[in-house]
Amino acid sequence: MLKRAMTSRRGALVAATSCLGLALGACAGEPGVDGADPDAGERDREVPVRDLDATRPDDGADASEVDRVVSGMTLEQKVAQLFVVQPEALTGVGVQVAAGEATRRALESMPVGGICYFAANLLDADQTREMLSNTARYSEELTGLPPFLCVDEEGGTVSRVGGNPGFGVDNVGDMRDVGSTGDAGYAREVALHVGTYLSALGFNVDFAPDADIASNPAGTMGRRSFGTTADAVAPMVAAQVEGFSEAGVLCAAKHFPGIGGAAGDSHDGRIYSERTLDEMRAEELRPFVAAIEAGVPFVMVGHLSTPAVTGDDDPATLSSEIVSDLLRDELGYEGIIITDSMAMGAATDSLPAGRLGVEPLLAGVDMVLMPADLEEAYQGVLDAVASGELSEERIDESVRRVVATKLERL
Repeated sequence: MLKRAMTSRRGALVAATSCLGLALGACAGEPGVDGADPDAGERDREVPVRDLDATRPDDGADASEVDRVVSGMTLEQKVAQLFVVQPEALTGVGVQVAAGEATRRALESMPVGGICYFAANLLDADQTREMLSNTARYSEELTGLPPFLCVDEEGGTVSRVGGNPGFGVDNVGDMRDVGSTGDAGYAREVALHVGTYLSALGFNVDFAPDADIASNPAGTMGRRSFGTTADAVAPMVAAQVEGFSEAGVLCAAKHFPGIGGAAGDSHDGRIYSERTLDEMRAEELRPFVAAIEAGVPFVMVGHLSTPAVTGDDDPATLSSEIVSDLLRDELGYEGIIITDSMAMGAATDSLPAGRLGVEPLLAGVDMVLMPADLEEAYQGVLDAVASGELSEERIDESVRRVVATKLERL
């Protein structure tokens, strides 16, 4: 019965995707005003505005073009590009539903690499398109680089647009049900559908698919994961990477090295896996390998403590053994490595606010997602460079990945 229902739903998804551009409309509106005092996002620190024509290549981006852009950036601009934040953290407004002068001034002061939006920011299609279009335009004008405009849109329990009454788009449902069909082609169509409606709104990054294996019945990933074994999950993840790519949306395989077997919730505190590295290679890592082989542009590292691998309780987001030795070197991943939210309990219980940017970068991460205090995390990185703890060459390594991805794929 489930397979029959999913087959019917599959046809509906194909039809919905084909007409989605018409359903959501076409163009953005006039510049908006932030949902609070327009001076709320003002910063004392000023970052020089770069000349757009001098830094933005015409087509594509080879190594020399990336180097040219990076060499024209100040240290402050480079560090800012390594953060993806909620809009409220940037502007200081309560709940942001528009992008006006406060957003422009905030981006001029701290030109972050990306902004992540949640359901409270998204009222309807016209409002969302205008907000994202204005934000993208400000970033382009100020830095010569497009921003990553991000959302968590897995489907099921993690859906900001699908099922939101302002958009008229159905929630595609739990990935557990998609995985239970055993049909990777259907998983690809689901990602294509989701990516198509997100792209029509102006999003260019979706923090999906979930590459975790739901091997712990008491864990939090049961409905979000495609299944309980690597054989079930890996082909679904690869198919979704392909579907998002076809839709023109960058995606992120998460939560490396795989949190589906852990007990507890990293929003609240540290979570643990007692698996050895060989055991992880046999199961947890395989969906990530499949995603990498499919060309996934982001891998999101989770706050999983793996003492049998690292010898300590540090979350993976802070571990060079997990980020650099395993993901970058052993698995050969060359794309952008981003943390899970650095406002989650597993992160804030481990570090003071001023270290929430420094420690992931020391571990080999490229981008820091939503630190608990943006100002402190940003300044902490600048201080670490000034003291020599972090070299500017290490910052440049990650900035080049960010810039190359933006110039080549946005």
